[in-house]
Amino acid sequence: MKYVTEMQDAREAAAARHSGVSAERSTRARVARLILEHGPITAAALGERLGLTPAAVRRHLDTLLAEGMIEPRTARPRGQRGRGRPAKLFAITDAGRSAFEHAYDGLAGNALRFIADRMGSEAVAEFARSQVSGLVGRLLPKMREVPADQRVRVLAEALSDDGYAASASGAGSGGEQLCQHHCPVAHVAAEFPQLCEAETEAFARILGTPVQRLATIAHGDGICTTHVSPRRTPGPDALRRAAGSERPAPRQETTDETSKETGR
Repeated sequence: MKYVTEMQDAREAAAARHSGVSAERSTRARVARLILEHGPITAAALGERLGLTPAAVRRHLDTLLAEGMIEPRTARPRGQRGRGRPAKLFAITDAGRSAFEHAYDGLAGNALRFIADRMGSEAVAEFARSQVSGLVGRLLPKMREVPADQRVRVLAEALSDDGYAASASGAGSGGEQLCQHHCPVAHVAAEFPQLCEAETEAFARILGTPVQRLATIAHGDGICTTHVSPRRTPGPDALRRAAGSERPAPRQETTDETSKETGR
């Protein structure tokens, strides 16, 4: 009986250790994900967002640093001129970003090379447009009901649901900025820029305003950044076209009474 009890205690202890290790890894993954989406970020901000103690945050950061998943950076707060310690920030590394990427880069790259070799680059562009057509079809009807000043935010949320860790913010030069902190197809897009081009075209269609891609992860930048131009108020002709009438309004003919009397 004693032997059976000892075995049961051992199994329970092992299960508890396994549960603890799993919880630790899950929390560490959440820390890494937050750094991916919002980094560079301070340890204090991480603890506040995740509800962790400073000691717990430091433990997870130390492990992620040792694994090469993140890297430390320093940034002096604005307005501070040489006094005080600069803030310590943590940013995701290429290895850390790769850990979040899908393992199908090789297959996708081979498939696109096959298409390019057999049918040419335009076929690759057509394929890229077909890949984002689902996002366009899903969001375009929805955007008709969304206020113009909320559309970039709604698009960012949809992209985040698809794994792009996107965010929206105002741009200092006017308009808005759409940032994608993660790109599941970055390695393939580096070889086939048609993927980024099709995505940019889709953003313009969904938002109904011109956009410009400023930076991409595929080209070595830390974040994919797209500037969204301010939405202009449409004129009467644009409103008629949006309502389904492509023909301009008929012109109102006026008659010069003097000409009528003189026969001219």
